Amino acid sequence: MGNKIKLENIAIVLVEPQIAENIGSTARAMNNMGLRKLIVVNPGDFDMGVILKTATHNSIHILEEMEVLDELMDAIGPYNYIVGTTARIGKYRPILTTPRSLAKDLIGISQKNKVAILFGREDRGLTNEQLRYCHTIVNIPTATSTSLNLAQAVMVISYEIYMTNIDEESVISYVPRLANKFELEEMYEHLKRALIKIGFLDPKNPDHWMWNIRRMLSRYPLQAKEVQIIRGICRQIEWFAENKKNQ
Repeated sequence: MGNKIKLENIAIVLVEPQIAENIGSTARAMNNMGLRKLIVVNPGDFDMGVILKTATHNSIHILEEMEVLDELMDAIGPYNYIVGTTARIGKYRPILTTPRSLAKDLIGISQKNKVAILFGREDRGLTNEQLRYCHTIVNIPTATSTSLNLAQAVMVISYEIYMTNIDEESVISYVPRLANKFELEEMYEHLKRALIKIGFLDPKNPDHWMWNIRRMLSRYPLQAKEVQIIRGICRQIEWFAENKKNQ
């Protein structure tokens, strides 16, 4: 089973879905492809009658176990690898992978890590602020219109995961346990404070350069022990800056 994605470690996260039918249709798509962990963040319409109707009877178990949370950070905090999806590209949302490549990468990542795949609201997708939490960004190639229905997008990603799991030629590339999002966000805040103290970041607008630092570090998913090393460096920077100021 080492060359299979651990489906129990994969979660589909709907961020601010506005249409109740899409939540039910997402559950149905997940069930068809063997996924069962669904998290909904701050839904605009959460009519369970409508959701159950579009999910159909076979997918009810997914809705019974579904988590509904108010804040994105509460949803992704325990997860070690975060995937963002987007139909739009640009300076702050470079496309790093495709659904098929992502699915292959998840073989190794999912063995020891919990993975959250984020889908944004129907009218505008994930924001730049939400995408900054992601280790990678995936785009679904299309022939004409770049925008897909929310449940359709979930189905495409879920389908590629399913197909990778039935491909006997899939090869695992082992990935050790990564730092979860809580650990990473604490590290980034610590790094920001340290870099402000030595004048590397402008204290009036530190997040501009921190965005670039986040994008750079996200290309190399950090293990928990590596996060501790970086925080140790930050503590030493802060100690040096304080002593230099007091001289």
